[in-house]
Amino acid sequence: MPGMSKSAVINHFATKFDMKKRAVAAFFEELSELAYREAPNQFSVPGLGKIVLVQRNARMGRNPKTGESISIPAKKVVKFKVSKVAKEAILSRVPSF
Repeated sequence: MPGMSKSAVINHFATKFDMKKRAVAAFFEELSELAYREAPNQFSVPGLGKIVLVQRNARMGRNPKTGESISIPAKKVVKFKVSKVAKEAILSRVPSF
């Protein structure tokens, strides 16, 4: 089941708040730019979670094809940590397996 497209999200908010699609698109564009700029200091999206920049240490790994040990260098990665409120809201709507 595919997720909502960018245009579907923009249409939803434009309809919900009686706004022009262009204004809604500009809002999301600015929110994205702000998130990218502030990610190194953590950027919170209230009710959803936060974007954080994390330093991952060097480690040993294994090539899945050959089984050979390989060295994986240290690097910075971007993570999104989902808030407790979002987890509870989403999981309460998902049927059990």
